[in-house]
Amino acid sequence: MLGEDDAPLAPIERYLSYLSDIEKSPNTVKAYAHDLKDWFTFLEVRGLDWREVRLEDVGEFVAWLRLPPAGRSGRVAVLPSVTAHCTESTVNRKLSALSAFYQHAARHGVDLGDLLVSWQPGGGRGGSFKPFLHHISKSAPVPGRAIKLKAPRKHPRVLTAAEAQKILDSCTRLRDRLLFALLYDSGIRIGEALGLRHEDIASAELEIVIRPRLNANGARVKSGLERRIPVSAELIRLLADYLHTEYGDLDSDYVFVNLWGRPHGHPLAYPAVYDLVRRLRRSTGIDFDPHWWRHTAATRMLRDGVPIEVVSKVLGHASVTTTLSVYGHLSVEDARSVLEKAGWFTDRTVSW
Repeated sequence: MLGEDDAPLAPIERYLSYLSDIEKSPNTVKAYAHDLKDWFTFLEVRGLDWREVRLEDVGEFVAWLRLPPAGRSGRVAVLPSVTAHCTESTVNRKLSALSAFYQHAARHGVDLGDLLVSWQPGGGRGGSFKPFLHHISKSAPVPGRAIKLKAPRKHPRVLTAAEAQKILDSCTRLRDRLLFALLYDSGIRIGEALGLRHEDIASAELEIVIRPRLNANGARVKSGLERRIPVSAELIRLLADYLHTEYGDLDSDYVFVNLWGRPHGHPLAYPAVYDLVRRLRRSTGIDFDPHWWRHTAATRMLRDGVPIEVVSKVLGHASVTTTLSVYGHLSVEDARSVLEKAGWFTDRTVSW
């Protein structure tokens, strides 16, 4: 991060280094860098010192983010009817990054750690769930967000069976077909797939093992925990075909490798996968990304009646609450289907 004098901005560099030191995902560090860049650009436009800002300045920052880039200088009038440039969820993410940055700065003598934190009385939350030792901490104040936009809930985007089949059939190589078949069959993340080694495939048991480790291609296991995932016999057969037909006697630990690109034999990396996705988008007309396959697998499991705690374990979520927060809409979306199968609307003993 460089300032207007092209010199590194020390507080941001220190904070990003801290995130890297505690092994935050490179994508997370990159996202925080972009979010903090917006904040410091806003401060420069307003002539503000980052160590002396007020909550009102943060409010103006929110309004500034919602403006189109051409209107942020203040020299161009922006009509109220213009669509907001940043969505509510994007603004909230940037505010979260900003809050974390200032809490970190507070440990280095900048007394603005609570800039975006609103302390609220404890014990006032509704619902029946009470955390461990609630009876001790229920009266203690709890931190909340001082500024947060109300964001519409977005349902995860999924592929229909026909779309998934079309994409698979458009793969001209077994390696590529195996990659997407694996995502569809297991629900693992693309990073987890790219980090797979041959030793992680238990063919006889029809299982794969997701292990957190350092990978040469930068692939990461997000949860940091090892887990075993059942897969289909069809997937194992496709794997065997790929190893026999395309992989051959290549000496590599990785399952997915560069076979046609360079460097030959090196583990397949994210950029190569996204190049593949772009080619498949053009050939199929389906605008998808690798994470859709994970959402599709989870949605399919839940609609087929797999208990949510099992789905949560397969996906590698920290808790069932995480799974519910992402896929809880299914209970509403599929209510009619379930009720119809149960005969709720037809097998009546009372009529009207």
